[in-house]
Amino acid sequence: MTNSSNQRMNDWNVEHWQMSTLCLMAWDFLMIHVSYFLALWVRFDCLYSAIPENYLSSYLHFITIYSLIAIVFFWVFKLYQSIWRYASYVELVRTIICSLTASLAHILFITVIFGRMPLSYYLWGSIVQFIVLAIPRFSYRLLLFLRNDKRTDETAGRVMIVGAGQAGQMLLRDINSAVELNDKAVCFIDDNQNKWGKFIDGVPIVGGRDEILLNVEKYHVSKIYIAMPTASAQDKRDIIGICNETGCELKQLPGMYQIVLGQVSVSAMKDVKVEDLLGREPIRADMHEVYDMINGKVVMVTGGGGSIGSELCRQVAAHKPKQLIIFDVYENNAYAIQLELQHKYPDLDLVALIGSVRDSRRIFEVFDEYRPQIVYHAAAHKHVPLMEVSPCEAIKNNAIGTYKTAYAAMVHGCERFVLISTDKAVNPTNIMGASKRLCEMIIQSFDAIIKAGKADQIPQLFTHFGMENADKDGTGSVFKNIKTEFVAVRFGNVLGSNGSVIPIFKKQIEEGGPVTVTHPDIIRYFMTIPEAVSLVMLAGTYAKGGEIFVLDMGSPVKIDTLARNLIRLSGYKPDTDIKIVYTGLRPGEKLYEEKLMAEEGLKKTDNDLIHIGCPIPFDTDEFLQQLDGLMSAAYSNKKDIRDRVAAIVSTYHPEHVPVTNEKENKYSKMVEGDDN
Repeated sequence: MTNSSNQRMNDWNVEHWQMSTLCLMAWDFLMIHVSYFLALWVRFDCLYSAIPENYLSSYLHFITIYSLIAIVFFWVFKLYQSIWRYASYVELVRTIICSLTASLAHILFITVIFGRMPLSYYLWGSIVQFIVLAIPRFSYRLLLFLRNDKRTDETAGRVMIVGAGQAGQMLLRDINSAVELNDKAVCFIDDNQNKWGKFIDGVPIVGGRDEILLNVEKYHVSKIYIAMPTASAQDKRDIIGICNETGCELKQLPGMYQIVLGQVSVSAMKDVKVEDLLGREPIRADMHEVYDMINGKVVMVTGGGGSIGSELCRQVAAHKPKQLIIFDVYENNAYAIQLELQHKYPDLDLVALIGSVRDSRRIFEVFDEYRPQIVYHAAAHKHVPLMEVSPCEAIKNNAIGTYKTAYAAMVHGCERFVLISTDKAVNPTNIMGASKRLCEMIIQSFDAIIKAGKADQIPQLFTHFGMENADKDGTGSVFKNIKTEFVAVRFGNVLGSNGSVIPIFKKQIEEGGPVTVTHPDIIRYFMTIPEAVSLVMLAGTYAKGGEIFVLDMGSPVKIDTLARNLIRLSGYKPDTDIKIVYTGLRPGEKLYEEKLMAEEGLKKTDNDLIHIGCPIPFDTDEFLQQLDGLMSAAYSNKKDIRDRVAAIVSTYHPEHVPVTNEKENKYSKMVEGDDN
């Protein structure tokens, strides 16, 4: 067969919906004839010979014309475009209106053109017409309902729907109409007492959230679907917490937009994630301000391959920078985010560079060539237990690396420098937190000295001398008109970041346990990676220089509770299927983290969940001089590095606990909440 023949055959292929429409039209055409003939036949005692000639003649001459006009009318009013497996009262009302309107037209035209017909002809013809129109349209829906009603407890997934509002009703309709599902909704839960004891399509509303556990047992529920897109985060957290105790399969509707788009279905339900248990609304950043700041600028992200850094790169790339520079010491991560962004943004001017923030010659080379206008400094060692074992590395990479990068940014015309900090910098008991507090102090020192017009008095720290010397000509011209704004962003632990507690717990659960928690009472503040990145980017728009931005992260979460919830969400029972083992606090670890030092006051920003901590006054000149000696001590791997840091950071109170290699191995397996 030739290609042209194949093409002609393809042109004549009829889609399934087209065939269904044609069949429905044919049914309507035939049944309209039948309905009015039956009305006439019944009127005269079901005897064809008893029908008067004038009535029969009027019927025969008018009915075909009327049927064709009615079909056109039904098409205009979309009786052939609906998906009848999802037919509801909306389609029923439309069918009634169309049938009634067509019947009135039938009465009018046959009477005017051919003469008056018997009253029973008009009445019963209209009624039978509606019935025969509705039968094919709603019979499939009825069969699905009867099929669901006959499902046995052994074969059906028995579903509790939490939320008897619009979303819950739409979800129930999908469950009842979905042939491929083997689910049966057995009860609703809703906190609105006015709904209790009532039914939706035969499914009872049995009570509020306090009745969840009781009715799961009463109705033998195996699945719980949460359909509350407009509920607050706190309410969702509480309800998910209760549902989590049942051991049922748990899913929820992600958002309100699905109701707007009419996409509420079982397939749209998502697994409940552990971040849904945080109990606060997500940060809603006004990204228009971020767009105005980034659009057309050269942006550099240090540590750009990490969990925070890579998300920064994604969001920066989405805001059309002139150029994006990914700077990371680990080539695999940098390469991965480079490939991802090249695929998603083929027109983006993207540069991926390998190097360390500790190497001032490399940093100066990069700044000299690319001249970034905005720098997000995410490069850092972040794991508390590993840094306790190697404290000098925390100082070299975090504090000195930040200093060198900030200095290079200052003398190369950078407009904004945003430091990624952590709540562990507040009253630190570990060297990682202390090193991040040093970073904050470095940022505040740079800002204060620049505003005082004394940028040339900021010492440049060297571990080697050479091309990175800022004042090469000795004239000091490089320090004139310095306008770099330095800010820090402080937030808590990040869910899902590299080395964070959630991936570790998940891996332990996959291996059958045990799940290791350091202490039953240990608590942490948590946020998601997109929230953290939104805050970092907003900091750049709010920056006036010297601020420490702090996120109001809501209530802290017990790590023990987090572990137990994650076990339940994985389909297991804590302490029964998966054991939880308490290993004890590690050196430098606190039971709780603080978001702000007591001495720091809070100022509001345009976002109610983002605050600014007022800088704590300290002698910047003395601090910068001390850093030089601290750098030398770190590079000499001095054993007393903690004491030297404590002499600079007054809020640092180290625990002098000897650390062995055996402990180092244990710590590396039990990293918990060390996410930034």
